[in-house]
Amino acid sequence: MSISKVSVIGLGYIGLPTAAVFASRKIQVIGVDVNQHCVDTINRGQIHIVEPDLDMVVHAAVTEGYLRASTTAQAADAFLIAVPTPFREGFKPDLSYIESASKAIAPVLKKGDLVILESTSPVGATEQMAAWLAEARPDLSFPQQKGDASDIRVAHCPERVLPGHVLRELVQNDRVIGGMTEKCSLAARALYKTFVEGECVLTNARTAEMCKLTENSFRDVNIAFANELSIICEELKVDVWELIRLANRHPRVNILQPGPGVGGHCIAVDPWFIVDSAPEQARLIRTARQVNDSKPAWVIEKLHAAIGEHLSKHPGKTAQEVVVACFGLAFKPDIDDLRESPALEITKEVSKRHAGKVVVVEPNIHTLPASLEATVLCTVEEAIKQADVLLLLVDHKPFKAIAPQSLEGLQIVDTRGIWPV
Repeated sequence: MSISKVSVIGLGYIGLPTAAVFASRKIQVIGVDVNQHCVDTINRGQIHIVEPDLDMVVHAAVTEGYLRASTTAQAADAFLIAVPTPFREGFKPDLSYIESASKAIAPVLKKGDLVILESTSPVGATEQMAAWLAEARPDLSFPQQKGDASDIRVAHCPERVLPGHVLRELVQNDRVIGGMTEKCSLAARALYKTFVEGECVLTNARTAEMCKLTENSFRDVNIAFANELSIICEELKVDVWELIRLANRHPRVNILQPGPGVGGHCIAVDPWFIVDSAPEQARLIRTARQVNDSKPAWVIEKLHAAIGEHLSKHPGKTAQEVVVACFGLAFKPDIDDLRESPALEITKEVSKRHAGKVVVVEPNIHTLPASLEATVLCTVEEAIKQADVLLLLVDHKPFKAIAPQSLEGLQIVDTRGIWPV
């Protein structure tokens, strides 16, 4: 099949870089997003997210006329859906964004088009998307109806990139491509090979869906081990950071680093899709999620203990006079992404429960979210100057560069193990 125009639905942390990479290969790309500000920003050749080098690629693509954005779907040869897939109450998958995207592109589909779901999804979501499309377009045939003879090709190809390295990993990483039929898989592979230098491995849609969930659940389980280990070490008065360094000297041991929890739109969400699909069988995966979800409460307990220790060293001082500085809001280092961030949730809770002033240091954003209106965004220097207790939640590079002597005399709760305590 010949692809001259690609439409990317959802211009967030995955959709926009993907659109930009296609456009950099001189393919016409129309990006679609419901956010007018996002669309206007991209059409000016600028970006609304933080990702290294993405601004240059987008600017070039827009300037050269290969990329433009719109709030409405338009005709194309291939459609990539890269919208959020959160969960509802009870950790039930929320496919409403995929449903909306499907209904948005359905009117402009034509015979021979390819539709790819990139959003990380529970098993069966690609088939559900195809069902929504078929319902909206009874004049076209889909793989569930006519197999390889269908008018429309449908596949699932989950992203597997690391924030902060998205452009490089989009090109270099292997891709798992799961079509609803063999011809669907081959069509999707032909599209991705326009820029993917890694191997494009073909499978079916359900296996591709489960593959992405498995990758992130594997990481979640390993992080849960590290987080639980940190709690045990606190109880046993053992330095968890030294312990992990020593244990990792074993040639077949590679323990991850503990933290304040697990965040982001993938690892904190995807394992619940497996649990929802197989609740009786997914015992370890469920427990790992519970361990990681409980870590923020443990961090807050440690902070209150540190505040108490500071007050014991300063008789006559009240809790209202204690200034707490929270370092980091993003879900991982050196990005601006706050989705499912334990650091953000911890800071929200601290601002609610602490009687005194709370300041926030997050070098990757310019304004605080509305949920933190009671706090103040400040620089590293300003925070250290006025704070009594420092809570390190994210190991951003500027935080690692802080001189140890500038922290002397301050009460420190370090969830990432980068400051002397």
